[in-house]
Amino acid sequence: MDKNTLMGLLLMGLVIFGFTYLNQPSQEELERQRAERERIEQLANEQAADPGNLVADSITPNEAAMVAATIRELGVADSTGTASLRLDGVNLTVNADGTVSGTVATPDGMVEAAPLLANRLEGMKPSTAAAAVGTLRKALATAARYKGFARHLSGDSTTVRLENSRLALDLSNKGGVIARAQLKDYQSYDSTAVTLLAPDTDTYGFILTSATQRFDTREFYFSPVQESDSSVVMRLALGDGASWNIRYTLPEDSYLVRMDIEQEGMQSVIPSSVATMDMLWHQKMRRLEAGRVFEERNSALYYMYPDGDVDHLSESKTAQKEVNQQLKWVSCKNQFFSAVLMATSNFAAADMKSVLLEDNPDFIKEMDIALTLDYSASKARPASMVFYLGPNSYPVMKSLEKEIFPEENMHLTKLIPLGWPIFRWINTLIIIPVFSFLGSFISNYGIVILLLTIFIKIILYPFTYKSLRSQAVMRCLAPEIKEINEKYPGQENAMKRSQETMALYSRAGANPMSGCVPMLLQMPVLVAMFWFFPSAIELRGKSFLWAKDLAAPDAIISWTGNIPLISSTFGNHISLFCLLMTVTNIIYTRSTMQTQNQSGMPGMKWMMYLMPVMFLFIFNNYAAGLSYYYFLSLLITILMTYGFRRVVSEESIRAKMAEKAKQPKKKGWMQRKLEEAQKQQQAMMREQQRRAGGSGKRK
Repeated sequence: MDKNTLMGLLLMGLVIFGFTYLNQPSQEELERQRAERERIEQLANEQAADPGNLVADSITPNEAAMVAATIRELGVADSTGTASLRLDGVNLTVNADGTVSGTVATPDGMVEAAPLLANRLEGMKPSTAAAAVGTLRKALATAARYKGFARHLSGDSTTVRLENSRLALDLSNKGGVIARAQLKDYQSYDSTAVTLLAPDTDTYGFILTSATQRFDTREFYFSPVQESDSSVVMRLALGDGASWNIRYTLPEDSYLVRMDIEQEGMQSVIPSSVATMDMLWHQKMRRLEAGRVFEERNSALYYMYPDGDVDHLSESKTAQKEVNQQLKWVSCKNQFFSAVLMATSNFAAADMKSVLLEDNPDFIKEMDIALTLDYSASKARPASMVFYLGPNSYPVMKSLEKEIFPEENMHLTKLIPLGWPIFRWINTLIIIPVFSFLGSFISNYGIVILLLTIFIKIILYPFTYKSLRSQAVMRCLAPEIKEINEKYPGQENAMKRSQETMALYSRAGANPMSGCVPMLLQMPVLVAMFWFFPSAIELRGKSFLWAKDLAAPDAIISWTGNIPLISSTFGNHISLFCLLMTVTNIIYTRSTMQTQNQSGMPGMKWMMYLMPVMFLFIFNNYAAGLSYYYFLSLLITILMTYGFRRVVSEESIRAKMAEKAKQPKKKGWMQRKLEEAQKQQQAMMREQQRRAGGSGKRK
């Protein structure tokens, strides 16, 4: 080995020795390594003792750098250069000097983030360290998934209030929704404000989808920005100029709340290929009325097609329906109040479900609605909707139908059940205008119903007069009809008896149908009133005499149990107005029966008396205003009947009948038919006798 080789080896040895000397660990480093070895040994011992305890690995330098970068990218920054991020149990801050501070949640409490990221775990229980590392990594995974939305996954719940003279709204930053909606002018049966939306039972939200993630706005904490007394913007700032917001506008003196979806720069978040956005609406409909049975019958999930046709799910049972065509609005409709969601552009499809809550004393139905809306990430306002949160009042809804979207009629009044078209026309063209007019200057609705009843009786007086006169004529003819029945007894003389009776009617100028036709013409009005009173919100909470609420049964006797078979209709009480209506109906039936000949139909008499008793069981659970109206109507009819008998004497009627009998009469259609039928019967009888005689001779 020559001299140069030895020198080279020596120099190399010196370099290696110097490098080893300079890079040897300090005493502190040796102590830290020793502690780490002891911690790993302790963790291994714990793992052997408890196999379910996960071994805690440490945060790598790359992960620590990723945490800082994630906070800067997705966190909320201030003017000092500090950025903060809260999500999934971590609350971290990147300071201006680049250091990370904050806390990480574990089952044992909060852990400081700085030593965890620096891998300084001395003094920390291995199970706590494992939980902290897991929480931190889960937060990183969530941030990678949610991107700009991640910064809004955690926050403190706050509300902002919007109100006018009719509505009070609490807007929650959690989900950016109307958390509570109360009507200022109405109270429920328990004397609390009518609440159509409540934070503990009702919610809605929008579902956005990217290529890899589903964003549910109900998970996010929005930043409320109150622009004016009537407008609030719920904002989600997503970074890089992207934002997704919900603007709420509440006009003065209105039940309408406008909800506009506004966005900016969403092309970087939602792909252009995404063409729809879903909206989920859940409502647990609370009980608002004293009469639960009738409230259930008139509460349902309604929806309207663009052509104005309105349909609904079943009121009496759990029901579900999927509609794969456009809808204009959907509504969670109670008996007297509705929450209606209307779209400027139609909903593309809907999946609806209504569940009847029979055993829940505070709630009557639970409703879920999934709606699909057209969406484009490039549009500044991809969707606009209007909430109607108010009473089912025909005048109120009628005034708003064409104002919500001026180019379309929303047909909100179809939420009010007013019967089939003919009955609905009577209600909307006559009854409701008169009722509203009277109610505009008379505060006592018992008096309003009385005046409305008198008005209806005046309109129907020509028909009533015709019917009463027909009854008087039949009363005058009763003795002659009795003689005919006695002269031609038995079934074999039925045709002859009918012919003689029709001849008597013809001579007297009477028509047995003349009393029935006027009664039939009055029936549409009676049926229209049957639909009107249970739907008239004006009667809700209005008292009269002993009835505390004309929109509910006026129970004078109540019990806790249920009567088998009839409890669903009769209820567990007795309503006084219904009882008075029944008694009056029996009196009216008796007075009517006295004017009619029932000798040939003995069973009809009991049937006529049975009908009022049946009405007692049918109407006992209905609104007191309806029974009160029928009671007044029958009472006035009885008074008119007795008044007619006093004014119009039977002698004058007989005199007119005698004059008509002297006039030549053409045979009526019915008389001609009876004569033809009698001739055919006689011919058949002669033929039968001829055949019977012929067969006797052959024998």
